[in-house]
Amino acid sequence: MTDSIDSKLNRQLAALIDHVRLAGFPNQLAAYLEDVCLFDTCLMTIYHAERRPVLLYTETDDVSDTLEQYLTNCYLLDPLFNAIQKDGFSGVARLDGMAPDSFTQSEYYHTCYQDFGLADEINMVVALDDGYSFAISLGRKHSIGSITRAELNRLQEQYIVLAALIRQFWLSNADEFRPVDKSRSTLTHALRTFGQGVLTRREQEITALILQGHSSQSIAEQLNISVGTVKVHRKNIHGRLNTSTQSDIFTLFLSHLSEMDMRIVA
Repeated sequence: MTDSIDSKLNRQLAALIDHVRLAGFPNQLAAYLEDVCLFDTCLMTIYHAERRPVLLYTETDDVSDTLEQYLTNCYLLDPLFNAIQKDGFSGVARLDGMAPDSFTQSEYYHTCYQDFGLADEINMVVALDDGYSFAISLGRKHSIGSITRAELNRLQEQYIVLAALIRQFWLSNADEFRPVDKSRSTLTHALRTFGQGVLTRREQEITALILQGHSSQSIAEQLNISVGTVKVHRKNIHGRLNTSTQSDIFTLFLSHLSEMDMRIVA
């Protein structure tokens, strides 16, 4: 049985190598990964701090409204994007290990991420040149359950070889997949300008962490202040923005991003 599995993987690997310089490489990579890890969804994306994500592959031909919303704006609050841009993450890891402590209570989670219907997600990220990263997100729905330790180990074992092939694919195809125009600037700039002239700098910092899914305890630890101080700031933020819930703040933030886009187009 093991010989049969290894033989199939070798054939898939050979096909992957044959396509390494071709635009069809992501499709072959998805076929290869199917024999390494069981998954319901597969998303391959190119990330860059100053550009919107570029979608290379998804398992369906149609891009859902939720995925479109993610690629347009909501990716800025995604734990994977932030792990890549803030921490320089590359390798293989579960989304749970990247996400803030209150991620599942965040408005981004309820408005966007939850609609993907995933029980578990594992990500493989390869650093490319000029600040780009190639990310593969494999999702499991509740009918299958969480990714097993054995599957995670197999993906980690495969990482070195797949990363080398992904880098070769990028060298041959980078110009085709690079965005033609820059989107708004970095996440840091987007969050720094949100509430500008209304919120204090400290309140802007706390608002950014709230939007990303950090609890008051997590915010206090990151900013080296007391939880009580964070709660006071949160109350003041709602007062200054004329909001009462995280949902209200999230809606204002999306409007802010849309305004930034309009200024770029103009």
